[in-house]
Amino acid sequence: MELTGADWRKSTRSSGNSGNCVEVADNLSGVVGVRDSKDPTGPVLAFVPDAWRAFVRSAARSR
Repeated sequence: MELTGADWRKSTRSSGNSGNCVEVADNLSGVVGVRDSKDPTGPVLAFVPDAWRAFVRSAARSR
């Protein structure tokens, strides 16, 4: 999987979590990357965009 050019960003809600954050790159065609902000060279979870949107919707309903 090619993640060159990924624009990683943290949620604005992550600021108070003592560095316990995830970063998301959703600017690539056909893939959404998710990684641990404390380990930017570590493993990345990859989702197809539809699966990522379904996950985010589900998480938002669970709050």
